[in-house]
Amino acid sequence: MVTNGGVNTPAAKLVAAPSTTTSQSQGETATAASPMPTATTANPARFSGSPMPIKIGDKLKDLKYVQAVAPALLQFNSTGGVEVVYGIDRDSFREVTGGFIFLSGHDMEAPDDVLVDDWAARAKNLKVGDTYNLFNNNWHVAGIVEHGKGSRVFVPIATLQDLVGAHDKASIFFIKCTRPEHAEDVMEEMRKPENFPGYTIRPLKDLLSLMTSTNIPGLQVFIDAMIALAVSIGLLVIFLTMYTTVIERTRDIGVLKSLGANAPFIIRALLMESALLCLGGIAGGVALSYGVRAAFHAGFPTLSILITPAWVVRAGLIALLGTLVGASYPAWVASRKDVVEALTFD
Repeated sequence: MVTNGGVNTPAAKLVAAPSTTTSQSQGETATAASPMPTATTANPARFSGSPMPIKIGDKLKDLKYVQAVAPALLQFNSTGGVEVVYGIDRDSFREVTGGFIFLSGHDMEAPDDVLVDDWAARAKNLKVGDTYNLFNNNWHVAGIVEHGKGSRVFVPIATLQDLVGAHDKASIFFIKCTRPEHAEDVMEEMRKPENFPGYTIRPLKDLLSLMTSTNIPGLQVFIDAMIALAVSIGLLVIFLTMYTTVIERTRDIGVLKSLGANAPFIIRALLMESALLCLGGIAGGVALSYGVRAAFHAGFPTLSILITPAWVVRAGLIALLGTLVGASYPAWVASRKDVVEALTFD
């Protein structure tokens, strides 16, 4: 799979990986607001097989409009959490991505040096100079870097190859084109039968979509089912609440009708009351969502929970619509009540 995406430099980026990889979401991803949009593997377990000879990088460098190539070995780690470790060549990775932004420490120099991003360092309580056990090997934390380069943990590719028995192998290749408009030309060249016909080629920005939760098979169906269930329960709750309210306020409705209130006025009054209660519930729900997210971030710093304005608006509209639908029948019942019967109701 090969990928290209926009960065803050005039060059375009591609990523090459085997076409056998399936698309699944990964929990830990680079943030879209990072200085350079980076990619993460769609299925870390598949990439851990390291099916590509690292010499492919030499052939990639010979392609027209290719400025730099950076091989990476990706290894899945589930100890103390779920993450994908990048084994990289320091110099080529810097040439393709523009390098890390160091918050403390320095770049990898020794074979057992490791770089962790700020989120991982906070989650694992790591600082420069600490020893970090990973893949049954004690690593020296050389530096803390800003998140947004595709992984939380970076180690020398040669050391990782030795540890996992993947000598001279790579899971993925990052490719930097001379200019963004040359990305399509490079991808077309790579698709030719004499080059890399067995690989899927994507822009890097497209690869980012593979990291979203909606890319997990069946998850969107589950989310839609949960939304439908929540709306259905909300309708029933609103219906029951407003119907009970109408019964309890039968005498009040009779008084309003005796004072000249017509059916539309009664319906409008009850629907407005329901809508105001709903708006208060929406505000409370949004505030609770942000509070829960803050609590999760405090306990799990690497967990990314995105709350977008679009989702807030969508949830609010669903709640408001459900409220109005649920309150419609009780309001209609209230508008149909006889004045004399309502006034004599006990």
